[in-house]
Amino acid sequence: MTTRRFVLSLAASLLAAGLVSPALAQSSKLMNPAALTEQAPATYKVKFDTSKGAFVIQVTRAWAPVGADRFYNLVKNGFFDNGRFFRDIAGFMVQFGLNGDPAVNAKWRVARIPDDKVAQSNTRGMITFATSGPNARTTQVFINFGDNGNLDRMGFAPFGRVVSGMDVVDKLYSGYGEGAPNGAGPDQGRIQLEGNAYLTKSFPKLDYVRKATIEK
Repeated sequence: MTTRRFVLSLAASLLAAGLVSPALAQSSKLMNPAALTEQAPATYKVKFDTSKGAFVIQVTRAWAPVGADRFYNLVKNGFFDNGRFFRDIAGFMVQFGLNGDPAVNAKWRVARIPDDKVAQSNTRGMITFATSGPNARTTQVFINFGDNGNLDRMGFAPFGRVVSGMDVVDKLYSGYGEGAPNGAGPDQGRIQLEGNAYLTKSFPKLDYVRKATIEK
């Protein structure tokens, strides 16, 4: 048995025995992206309890199956919990999906998934994975504030939409604007390396996810 498998097995055993917290066991799971590949249901809803209130996203797997599966596994294993909405550009979109723990980010930043075909348009309320190029999606997602159909031809494939609480999404803090180096907002490189320690110190007004859960 490899060291990683031993650690995960030990965490599972301790959790079953009540000797380790669910949060710690969940963190152990997040350190192994290759193991979190469960296929998502055809449709599912995710409730995001945030510092501004709650909103609900309904995911339709047929729109973008690979993205829907990745999102399902991230939510189910607590990846978004306590994460900041670190890039909020009024009239355009709000972006999140970097973990507060740099060690977790280090594992997921190289856990890329292949592209989906664009089957839906990036209209208001649609949620889409961010990407830096072909087959480069990892964990970052954004919710469109307006009609951003220009993103469709660039390969950004929506996989779900906000079905309630869009007013909450609209109220997420946008005062820092675009991120560095093009703006005064958070530097994504530093978020990757320093996590929430950097954001809470330098950008204390950012809103954040308290808990994301798959609704039954």
